[in-house]
Amino acid sequence: MLKRIELVLIMVVLIGGMLVAGCDSEAGKGAGIGSLAGAGLGAIVGHQSGRTAEGALIGGAVGGGAGYMIGAEKDRKKTEAQNQVAIQEANTFYVNITNSNGSVTPVRIVKQGNFYVGPRGEQYPKLPTEEELKPFYGF
Repeated sequence: MLKRIELVLIMVVLIGGMLVAGCDSEAGKGAGIGSLAGAGLGAIVGHQSGRTAEGALIGGAVGGGAGYMIGAEKDRKKTEAQNQVAIQEANTFYVNITNSNGSVTPVRIVKQGNFYVGPRGEQYPKLPTEEELKPFYGF
């Protein structure tokens, strides 16, 4: 039969799980899930250590802290990667070249520092126009 403290621990873990699962935001999700998983595993390991209630509380606290740190680091790396993609997209331009047969060729230009770089590595001091790119990429 479970003791009162064990029931309280189980309730805390379950309520925490519902709170984490109910979050709409992606930010901090890894930290919350990691914290919850770490606390649950720590409580189980602590419970098995012999001093049931104390072990479960200490294990839950240590596991929760470790899980939070691991999850927060994963969240940070994910956010950093998303920011890099956003910066790259913000510095990418397409200049459409209308060809002699009426077809359109999009030419990808990337801003790098003070220059705009074309697909072949050529550099322009400003965003090139269709007329400037047509001799190289149109027909």
